[in-house]
Amino acid sequence: MKIYDYGIAPNPRRVRIFLHEKGIEAEYEKIDIRKREGRTEAFLEKNPLGGIPVLELDDGTCISESVAICRYFEALHPEPNLFGAAPGEIAEIDMWLRRIEMYLMSPAGLVWIHGNELTAHLLEQNPGTAEFGRARTYYFYDILNKALEGKEFLASDRYSIVESVALPTLDFITTLVGVPYKAEHTNIKTWHEMMSARESANA
Repeated sequence: MKIYDYGIAPNPRRVRIFLHEKGIEAEYEKIDIRKREGRTEAFLEKNPLGGIPVLELDDGTCISESVAICRYFEALHPEPNLFGAAPGEIAEIDMWLRRIEMYLMSPAGLVWIHGNELTAHLLEQNPGTAEFGRARTYYFYDILNKALEGKEFLASDRYSIVESVALPTLDFITTLVGVPYKAEHTNIKTWHEMMSARESANA
């Protein structure tokens, strides 16, 4: 099996961080999204949406979406458990995964698409949409900062897939998208520094 990957993209990085935390080695093949290699006919056969990462199994089955790929490896290698053990922990991890996707990545994505010069060639940008996304991102930063009060990890008392997903998401938003958290978001800053210091952050 192998994983179609692109180094700086946040979604493939989620999988690499997760696998590193679990001690799993994988084969990777680069898909250069800047050259639109994800839009070739051959790659669209693997993922009709053209996105990465994609896990291709030995029988040719292709699994896309970063969390789905991580779930596959969690099922193959249950330890260390990163998706939760007790019912409450499983539910909180799932809750925060959805929150990171819906209330952080999605609004920041509006800024990326409608307010960043790197994506200006893709469509007619709408500055109002970008500002809406920026405001909603800061709204969620406030919620996230409060949730991290006195905590080392977001969804549990130990490292989970939430950290594997949230770190590259936050890195992408604060750098490439250009929506950094504010000085008063001290809990986010502390969490961000701790997660960035882990060996897996460089996977």
